[in-house]
Amino acid sequence: MAVDKSEMLTSIANASSLTELEDLRVAYLGRKGSVTQSLKAIGGMPPSERGEAGKAANALRLEIEAALSAKEGELSRAEVESALSTPMDVTAPGEAPRLGHRHPVSVVLEELVDLFWQMGYQVAEGPEVETEWHNFEALLVGKDHPARDMQDTFYLEEAHLPRTHTSAVQIRYMQEHKGDLPIRIVAPGKVYRNEDEDARHSWSFYQIEGLVVDQGISLSDLKGTLEQMMRGILGENTKVRLRSNYFPYTEPSVEMDATCVICAGSGKLAGKVCHLCSGTGWLELGGAGMVHPQVLRNVGIDPEIYSGFAFGFGPERLAAIKYGVDDVREFWRPNFKFLEQF
Repeated sequence: MAVDKSEMLTSIANASSLTELEDLRVAYLGRKGSVTQSLKAIGGMPPSERGEAGKAANALRLEIEAALSAKEGELSRAEVESALSTPMDVTAPGEAPRLGHRHPVSVVLEELVDLFWQMGYQVAEGPEVETEWHNFEALLVGKDHPARDMQDTFYLEEAHLPRTHTSAVQIRYMQEHKGDLPIRIVAPGKVYRNEDEDARHSWSFYQIEGLVVDQGISLSDLKGTLEQMMRGILGENTKVRLRSNYFPYTEPSVEMDATCVICAGSGKLAGKVCHLCSGTGWLELGGAGMVHPQVLRNVGIDPEIYSGFAFGFGPERLAAIKYGVDDVREFWRPNFKFLEQF
């Protein structure tokens, strides 16, 4: 393809803006540009002609690139000089940059981790894509267990799935540290479930779980830990109650409630039924219990010598209570006006 070097250099020299210069760069050096096409055409020439033609085409490309670069510097300097010469009112109010801040759920999660750190807990982490054994079977949730219906997500290859709780982190940690007892950890992280979304549930959310394994651990140790944690997050006057429940991997199992932060446990607000706790005076926050002996056996810990407790709850739920948010889905919607309140 024949190219006119003189014409190209003249066009570059006469460019009056950076936009016009960019158009010329594309026209000459872009994928379909004239200089690029001339380089591609060399492949179809007789071998005896390719050397000289390639040398000339590359020299042309370098010359055009240098001309474009020089003109770009010239036009950029001109734009800066023009802007500086324009009268400016230095007393006019400036436009402050929009600064980001920590997400409200992240704030609550960090507060929780800090509380447990002060109580001597370590933070443990694990993969978000887990094996069925770590996520279900080691926790006594077999393939036909009804609890799978409430948690199953989509499955990946080789019996892997997005974890449905951070209990899998506890299993991994106990396996790795069974010879280094006692264990005292919290496992925060993202989990995924087969959930119908509503104001209190989402298919993807954060969870923080705790685990203690040692000699002589009892249910009273669990309650004292939960009370300390809830008072640190919701206030010193917060009380905790434990209700009997069922989880496959704990025995006995309990549901954890805390006194309502709005009505202080009375169930009423300004003479009416409290909207947050629906008049009960209690807020349901998560599950807990004593680690099932078989779970300890599954990871190589002798339940005749050691016992432990575990608990888990969602930081989104705590953040919704703490900040008075009625719908947890608001935390993850791209609504900056909502998030800027925190």
